[in-house]
Amino acid sequence: MQTQEKEAGLCFPHLQNSSCRRSGRPPAESMLMYITLSSMSVLTVALNLLVIISISHFKRLQTPTNLLLLSLAVSDFFVGLLVVFQILLIDGCWFLGDVMCVGYYIVDYVITSASVETVVLISVDCYVAICEPLQYFMKVTKRRVCISVSGCWIFSFLCVFIVMKDNLRQPGRHNSCYGECVVVFDQFSGLVDILFFFIGPVSVVVVLYVRVFVVAVSQARAMRSHPLSVHGSARVTLKKSDLKSAAGTLGVVVFVFILCLFPSYSASLTGQETLIDAVSAAFMFFLAFFNSCLNPIIYAFFYPWFRKSIKLIMTLGVLKADSRDANLM
Repeated sequence: MQTQEKEAGLCFPHLQNSSCRRSGRPPAESMLMYITLSSMSVLTVALNLLVIISISHFKRLQTPTNLLLLSLAVSDFFVGLLVVFQILLIDGCWFLGDVMCVGYYIVDYVITSASVETVVLISVDCYVAICEPLQYFMKVTKRRVCISVSGCWIFSFLCVFIVMKDNLRQPGRHNSCYGECVVVFDQFSGLVDILFFFIGPVSVVVVLYVRVFVVAVSQARAMRSHPLSVHGSARVTLKKSDLKSAAGTLGVVVFVFILCLFPSYSASLTGQETLIDAVSAAFMFFLAFFNSCLNPIIYAFFYPWFRKSIKLIMTLGVLKADSRDANLM
């Protein structure tokens, strides 16, 4: 009887002492985690798919700023799909082999890194829109945005081979037992990850948004003092609502992004990741994942065009021949 109970607690009972043990969570707790993660995965995939369809289908929505949001939505969409693999790990067992384990972490690293770089581009876009409005349409073009976004994804893809080089040479080398899925970064890889995908991007974002805030406040004061002047010859009208939409919405996206990813990166930065208990680790994962679900909700709250596009998509209005030319702005 004891032997059967022992084998039931193993990921691979036939391997006995070589197999990892299951987490041993109560059935009710495991079921709650299954339902929560599954629901959030479906919601994240569905909401970001709406963003992808909206910007990809409607020509009027394919502005430089929205192309950046499209890149972020693509990464968030894949985050929602990757949660399926986390659901498989609820019981503490990985059944897909060492190669798939490394492949999972590679995809996760690429999309997370690309998200961070895209957030930096969003900050730059907001900075130019607020601080250099007369030159915005000359500096920020669709072509430049597409090149920048492609560069972010390519850079993330190249960096993953630097960071994961040891794990790629011998998948599963850091596993202590069968059924475990672990990758380990060496000191150099960890330094590259922290510098290029946390310290560097966060520093750039903070500096840009401090500048944006200062300029936005000064412009708002100028418009209150001289409501009919300022840039009239260039046919540029900067309203308070425009400033709020540009700086406010993108600012919320960037702030929420940093807030959700800060705990996990700060643990790595301080070298405390090995001291984190299971509850804290689960919370940090949930927070990082929840960000991908929050972004489309932020768009729906702040952007009228997104709400209009959702209505057209849900009512199958996108199937009409002239729907691509609909004006949703």
